[in-house]
Amino acid sequence: MSTYTLLVGNDINNISPGISWKDLLIAIKNKYHVPLLENGNKPFPMLYEEIFLHAIKNRHIKEKELKMDIANHVSNISQNEIHGLIRQLPIQHIITTNYEFSLEGSVPSTNTSLIRETTYSVFRQYQVENKTYWHIHGDSNAPLSINLGYEHYCGQLQRMRDYVVNGPDYTSPTIYKAALIKRLSQGKNLNIQSWMDLFFTHDVHILGLSLDFVEIDLWWLLTYRARNKYYKKSTFINNRLYYYISAQWADKSKDKLQLLRANDVEVVIINEAKKLQYYKQVLNRITTTYT
Repeated sequence: MSTYTLLVGNDINNISPGISWKDLLIAIKNKYHVPLLENGNKPFPMLYEEIFLHAIKNRHIKEKELKMDIANHVSNISQNEIHGLIRQLPIQHIITTNYEFSLEGSVPSTNTSLIRETTYSVFRQYQVENKTYWHIHGDSNAPLSINLGYEHYCGQLQRMRDYVVNGPDYTSPTIYKAALIKRLSQGKNLNIQSWMDLFFTHDVHILGLSLDFVEIDLWWLLTYRARNKYYKKSTFINNRLYYYISAQWADKSKDKLQLLRANDVEVVIINEAKKLQYYKQVLNRITTTYT
């Protein structure tokens, strides 16, 4: 197995017709009789909080009910050719922000995480055949784990920072209790137990992920890694991070791309507008890098 991994976002699901986030929002608003909210430029985590607060005021629902509806909707997302091509890659680990299991090819029956997490996703994984899939923003098998609102994002970030900087506070004897950064600096206990380990030990290729600035958990991780590499001169950080983007979006994303480069992420611009061909080019470029 190669020492690289993918971080895959929702855009690969948009190759074939299916349920979009816009469709999902409309369905939620209609079901819970939420007034017509202007999506505009609202960050999605805040829009989610707005929808939830309207729903709880008017219908007194529990958040689990809302997230179960979302889980049911995303479970209807169908696979496409790119999901299959990703499964064929000679890698052991695949990271995703997606909630459904299109990447796996089927819904796993068993969660294989070292820690059974109901809400956050530091250790959340599923073993399918010879690959480990890390659902870092939750999954549809555990609706309360689906990371959508600011409250959830902040809680997730708190857990992430504890794991990397301070050490996890779980009582389970199945995990290392020392902080990841300490274990890395000492060069010991480097077995992969969390998806965050991969960001310091493997090359990470990021595709299909908009990486909006509201993704505070991922931006913190990128910044913390870059600070350690350059400010603290941590020579043990020598893996590489790549972010793939289509040329048609690159010019509109200058601010984000500049920040990514500042955070030690190599930006790869692919000159292909057709989505299916674009992702085929991305995967081909990744595989040829390691052959």
